[in-house]
Amino acid sequence: MSIEIPGRDGDGYLLSMDDWTPEIGKAMAEADGVELTDAKWNQIMKAREYYEDQAVVPPIRKFSKFINLDQKELFAQWKTGPMKPITKYGGLPKPTGCV
Repeated sequence: MSIEIPGRDGDGYLLSMDDWTPEIGKAMAEADGVELTDAKWNQIMKAREYYEDQAVVPPIRKFSKFINLDQKELFAQWKTGPMKPITKYGGLPKPTGCV
């Protein structure tokens, strides 16, 4: 069963946050060739939680404190700036500032 991925911008972010569901987030990662481990998925859900509380995408420093994980560990898991894939597959807006 393949999931129809809603419209995305040039960076792969959903055009409308309202289109996001967990299934769509996972389908987007799969389409991009990104494996979402349980740890990564938990980080995505935590970022959504943070966004719902604060109405802003957390900077990496705040986010690593929020989930009680060292920034280096986040970078090691994602092999890249972690906030970009976390927000992308979480259906959140693009992070601002350095990512």
